[in-house]
Amino acid sequence: MNLQTELAPQHKSGLLLKNPVMTAAGTFGYGIEYARIAQVQRLGAVICKGTTLHPRSGNAQPRTHETSSGMLNAIGLQNPGIHIVINKYAPIWETWQTPVIVNIAGESIKEFVQLAESLEGVPGVAGIEVNVSCPNIQEGGAVFGASAEAVASVTAAVRRATTLPLIVKLSPNSGDARPTALAAASSGADAISLINTITAISIDISSRRPVLANGTGGLSGPAIKPISLRMVYELARELRTSYSHVPIIGIGGITDANDALEFLMAGASAIQLGTINFVNPRAGVEVIEGIEEFLRKEGVEDIKEIVGAAL
Repeated sequence: MNLQTELAPQHKSGLLLKNPVMTAAGTFGYGIEYARIAQVQRLGAVICKGTTLHPRSGNAQPRTHETSSGMLNAIGLQNPGIHIVINKYAPIWETWQTPVIVNIAGESIKEFVQLAESLEGVPGVAGIEVNVSCPNIQEGGAVFGASAEAVASVTAAVRRATTLPLIVKLSPNSGDARPTALAAASSGADAISLINTITAISIDISSRRPVLANGTGGLSGPAIKPISLRMVYELARELRTSYSHVPIIGIGGITDANDALEFLMAGASAIQLGTINFVNPRAGVEVIEGIEEFLRKEGVEDIKEIVGAAL
């Protein structure tokens, strides 16, 4: 059966994956940490953790908290900076058969452009995922993803700065993601990924204070799956008229093959696994095997036959 998935059909070089199972930024490190136990080479793609222009130490501890059906995190984009990623990790990625996409985060459009320019032509980097959940310091700290205009501006700027396939990762916290997705699609995005975490909070009743030092954090895991699935479904229905050539990558609470199949049938061409990687590092391989088993039982020869089946 054919599990191949093209994430950049309009791009001159494309971004062809051997299967639709990817890892989400911030949940799989740089892939190297999981390489032995997770069979990285069997995955469709790896998205590395969010990378900024300069090193960041992240937020104060505690910055993670387990919930009844997922987790809260306020890591604060801890990372060594783009130059370490290029010099230390990219040479290893170059030896892999699995493509690695770099998730970039900036505090201004200029920073996003600098990040994209730094990655241009770097062996081992197969594409860029733009995290528009970052605060725009030039606009009073409002996140880029909060408005269609800001998403369009950062997407267009990054598109001009790179020849790499470009994915824009949307936040659910602005409400309806369809306007921002359309803005990204019309401004040069090759694919749209959604959703990022949902802003949430937990209170320690003993201290009578928020559990996380940052106060609020991002909720991920099974708790958000019905929400993320609904948003992917709505976006797929929206894009199929004018932007059917822009694939959707579904993210949010996917833990097994059944979850992944729901997202594919809702219109996603590929999926990303996030929180489940902390619980089961082999989840990606298990999801691939589960999808294969389903297709075999259903007599489906090409995975494209089920993409959008529920629309």
